[in-house]
Amino acid sequence: MGDVAFPLFGFGSFLMGTIVPFLFVLTVVVFVHEMGHYLVGRWCGIGVRAFSIGFGPELLGFTDRSGTRWKLSAIPLGGYVKFVGDVGATSKPDADALDDLSETERREAFHLQPVWKRAATVFAGPFFNFLLTVAVFAVMFSVFGRFVAEPMVAEVRPDSPAAEAGIQPGDRFVSVDGVPIETFGDVQRIVSGRAGEALSFVLERDGRQITVTATPEPTEVEDALGNKIRIGVIGVVNNEALGQPRRIEYGPIEALAAGVEETWSIILRTGSFLKRLVLGREDRCQLGGPVKIADMAGKAADLGFVWLIQLVALLSAGIGILNLLPIPPLDGGHLLFYAMEAVLRRPVPEQVMEVVYRAGMLMVLVFMGFVFWNDLFGC
Repeated sequence: MGDVAFPLFGFGSFLMGTIVPFLFVLTVVVFVHEMGHYLVGRWCGIGVRAFSIGFGPELLGFTDRSGTRWKLSAIPLGGYVKFVGDVGATSKPDADALDDLSETERREAFHLQPVWKRAATVFAGPFFNFLLTVAVFAVMFSVFGRFVAEPMVAEVRPDSPAAEAGIQPGDRFVSVDGVPIETFGDVQRIVSGRAGEALSFVLERDGRQITVTATPEPTEVEDALGNKIRIGVIGVVNNEALGQPRRIEYGPIEALAAGVEETWSIILRTGSFLKRLVLGREDRCQLGGPVKIADMAGKAADLGFVWLIQLVALLSAGIGILNLLPIPPLDGGHLLFYAMEAVLRRPVPEQVMEVVYRAGMLMVLVFMGFVFWNDLFGC
């Protein structure tokens, strides 16, 4: 009888090359998000029942002196902070439980706090995600600097949007759609996310400024991680002679400012992408769920730890933006209710909250199903 060899090394490679990087990226992003809720909630005097990384059955954990259960749960696709008075992991109020709380517990109950404390606690999760993105880019800029090129046109592709608009070699970009341009990368960042939209380009030519209009055309390219992505291009090329590529070095303060600027740029581009997606102007295949994130994490890990940290920063900003959408049970949905409460000077009726909450939950589940379908079958 012949020997049977199980592909343990293949599984081990998949485990260490994909699963471990995926869990690292997701755990860091989720931990920072939930820590934002926890720290600001505790600062506001709100009691915390549980802090969980993951959902479902608890794998391991401990209870601290304040009574908070810190735990790692079986399904690593998120996390939650359960405050005193919550009915579950989504910060819904439990009316019966609130009535049964002791006087001390009522002082710590989340849903009995002033609206500003609840809003601050909820907003802290996405805000901490943005802070993580800022911190990652600030450290990277301070350590590695940034390579930039002058916003010069060295070549114009024939029959491209740039050629049709009259852009010529030797032109220098001054602004795009009203946004001042300092580097060639600035042009690429704006144009790449605006396929199909007519943009106004202010150019410097022979000492004078001219304005042209060009519409970026969608083009499929491969990014550094090997993903097929669709971006907008106008068909101009930069080169070493005109671009004069150079490395910019940053001190701590300059690196922090650059980190804030880069994070804000990511937020704006992501917001623009979501808007275009809703309007049907973006390819749905650009959306991905856990499977795509795991694949990207594995590829980033192959390129090195710096690439993996960059993925953490990008995913953290994305999670922050997603959670601010005004849809219950996301953080943005809670903030919408708190804003209405602040204007009306009374809580939103429980029946209204329940209907909106159920509709929002359905939307979230449909969206999750959509990205899972994209991951497995759609693209």
